[in-house]
Order: sequence, then C-alpha cells, then structure tokens
Amino acid sequence: MAEPLVIAKSTEDLALLPGMANRHGLIAGATGTGKTVTLQVMAEAFSRVGVPVFAADVKGDLSGISQTGAANPKLDARIKQLKLTDFQFFANPVTFWDVFGQQGHPVRATTSEMGPLLFSRLLNLNDTQAGVLTLTFKIADDHQLLLLDLKDLQAMLQHVGDQARDYRTQYGNISAASIGAIQRGLLSLQQQGADKFLGEPALNLDDLIQTDGDGHGVINILAADKLLTSPTLYATFLLWMMSELFEKLPEVGDPEKPKLVFFFDEAHLLFNDLPSSIQQKVEQVVRLIRSKGVGIYFVTQNPTDIPDVILGQLGNRVQHALRAFTPKDQKAVRAAAETFRANPKVNVENSITELSVGEALVSFLDEKGTPIPVERATILPPHSQIGPVTPDQRSQIMRSSVVAGVYDSSVDRESAYERLQGRAGQPVAPVGNAGQPSPTTSPASWLPNLGTILGGGNRRGDSLAEAAMKSAARAMGSSVGRQIVRGVLGSLLGGSRR
Repeated sequence: MAEPLVIAKSTEDLALLPGMANRHGLIAGATGTGKTVTLQVMAEAFSRVGVPVFAADVKGDLSGISQTGAANPKLDARIKQLKLTDFQFFANPVTFWDVFGQQGHPVRATTSEMGPLLFSRLLNLNDTQAGVLTLTFKIADDHQLLLLDLKDLQAMLQHVGDQARDYRTQYGNISAASIGAIQRGLLSLQQQGADKFLGEPALNLDDLIQTDGDGHGVINILAADKLLTSPTLYATFLLWMMSELFEKLPEVGDPEKPKLVFFFDEAHLLFNDLPSSIQQKVEQVVRLIRSKGVGIYFVTQNPTDIPDVILGQLGNRVQHALRAFTPKDQKAVRAAAETFRANPKVNVENSITELSVGEALVSFLDEKGTPIPVERATILPPHSQIGPVTPDQRSQIMRSSVVAGVYDSSVDRESAYERLQGRAGQPVAPVGNAGQPSPTTSPASWLPNLGTILGGGNRRGDSLAEAAMKSAARAMGSSVGRQIVRGVLGSLLGGSRR
C-alpha cells in the first residue's frame, strides 16, 4: 500500500491518503496566495508513488516541476520552520503538451470524437441549431463520410444545406438559418485556433498514463496560457478529456492509489454559462469517474465557482486565503467556511482572511472516507524548481519524450471534405446500405489487426498512418458522453451507435 502523501504541517503532518485520492478535491484561494505551489507539491507527491498526473499550466509557472529545485532564503526558512531534516531537491518526469503545438506536443481530437453535444456547447447553439448539427453528424455517419478535422465539418454542413430538400424526408427539416449560424460559429472557432486541435493523429489517452523507469508517475503539463484566451475552447477541451477518460477506463472500484489524477486550473471557466444538459453530464462523470480510478482536483479562486452538486463530492480540500473587501466577498468567505468539518480549535471564517502566503486550511479524507476536522497549516515546500523553465529546457524535454515524433506532424487523409469536393452539388449516396459494410471495403482486410490497434498506444516508432488508424479505432468504441459516434470502423461494424 502506498504511503500517505504529506502535503502540509500544523502541529502534526497532514497527509492525503492515496486510497482516498480518487474521491476528488479542491484547491481554492485568491490570486497570489499559493495555489500553484500547492498544486506542485501535490503533483510531486502523486508522481513519487507512481501516479501519473495531468495539470493545466495556466501561468507557465508549473513547468519548473521538471527541474531540480535549488535553495533560497524563503525555502530555507520554510524548511527550518517545518523541521524537515531530510528534505532533498529533485526533478520529476514530465511530458509537455500544447493544443497549439508550440510549447509541447500537439493535442488533437477528431471532430467525430468531440461529437455534436460538445460542439453545441463550444458554439453556444440554441436547441434548433443543435438539432441541425446532430442531424449533420448522423448524415455523415450514415454515408460513411469521415469527420476528422474542422474543414470536414464545414464541408459537411455546406453539403447538408445545399441538399436539405433531399434529406428532409428521412432526417427532418434542416434550417438554412441554422446552417448559417453554425458555419459562422465554426469560422470564429477557426480564428481562435480550434483547427489545430481538431485533426489527426488524435491523442491516445494511454499516453497520459505513464511511469518512468524508476516507477514514478509522469506529470503531463498542458500549456494553457494561450488557450485561456479562448476560454470556451479551454473548457470544452477539459470536458472532452473527462468524457473520454470516463468512457475508456474500466471499473476498478477503490484502488490503493489512483490510475491518474487531473488538476483543472481556472475551474470556473468549466462551468461559466454551462447549459443545464451538459452540466448534468459533467456532474455524472465527476460522480462516477472515481470508480475508474481517476481523481479530479479543481483549482479555482473561490469554492462558490463550483456547482454545489460537484462541490459536495470534493472531499480533499486545501483552502488558501480569500479577500473580504465587499459584502459579496464576506458572503463568499462564510460560504467557504461552512464547507469544512468544524474544529473547535480553529475559527475558520476568521482564519480564511488571515492566512499568509503558503498557509492554508486543510481537510483530507481519513481511511473511512470521512473529512478530518479542518486544520490551519503550512504547505510543504516543493522539491522541484519554482517558476518556469527556459525554452531550451522545454525543447530538450520534448525531444527526449516517449511520444516525440508521434503527434508532432498532422495527418490529413481522405475524409468528408475530400469526398464532397469531388461530388459538389450532388447528393451523396450511401456506401452500400446505410450503416452496412461497404462492398468495396472488406472488414477482413483490417480485422486481424484490430486487437493491436485498439490495445496499443501511440509510441515513438509508430508511423503517422498507424497513429491515425489507432485514433479512428478508438472513436469506434466510444459512445458514453457523446450523442453519436461516427467513423469508418464504426460504420463497417454495423453503423452508428447512440
């Protein structure tokens, strides 16, 4: 059994139990109170016991976790204050990722993997527009038109709009105004860089669940500073990752330690203007994903940023200082104080506004899953570098990564855009019967390799074609959390799944 992870100290050690780490958690506090360092300390602790970590690096400061720390007067004072006699500096295994492919390996998903529900969220569509988008995905599925990147979806929408009369009997009314609104939304997304996120080879989530040669969990860091300029894209990306993990991983109950821990920084962006239908799905995923061995830790300025249903599931909590300059702030402080299990020795409401940088109110779950009484404590110093790495250090880590060369170049194979370009102005006839194998494409030609495709992750040495084939195979088996799943393999095996 993994040793308890000591995160903070008061009169005694305050430790996060690995067996309770998949019960989720919260790191909250005003800007500049020490949330990022707390995240760094927790990520290091998980890594040392073999738990892979995924964290969004909003300010660029977290990248220093890949480098060995160094002494300085503040750290020396903290080490002395906490009487850490055996404290040592060390680096951690890190893989850098970036949706835009600039500060890390590119992160991509296919349009089919995203599905109409998340696209509706991303485009802020009304019910009528969302219905037209769902029909567009269904038509593409029935006619075996692969939707892999943004231009595939744009071409498919144009085709459906042009042929709306032909599709009306089978699929229902298709509003030209709705098609236009969706297309305008896609153009806006393209300007925000969504075309770099949508495409192949798509990310294999197995590549986030890795350990190094010493058995330490790899810390996956997503460069999110630029992504935050497109907050809706950032939030939708996080929703997609949660959904994919929920669908992919098997049930494990309560393991001795998590398979993976996610830290979602700027968590309020995840829930801003979130439609009730999608919020219900997020609540369901957060509630159930712990049985898949995944712990989700939300990092935000105030606990009130998180919906109550989800907040009630976050058993491991670290609360840094909050400011109370206005009546609204004071109300938020009271609300935060009421979320902790009371400790007669700690005046929580007063303490929240008095905490210094690096101090926090801490309450973790005990071995029975019950929150321990809240303690005012000091967070341990990190063993790695505080602050960002240099561009040269980042480049060196990327070159030596196990996924170097796997995702760095995009693949643009024949899909809906290319097929529709050759049939401009013509209805696209189904290949064979809708939902049935194409007579010109024999499943026997690829079925012998299907087990390898589905089971293997993208690794260095895989060709780009293999990586693209694997992403298509993964799309075949993924349906929970999305309304419709498309893809040539799914069609060949019997049509769309709902």
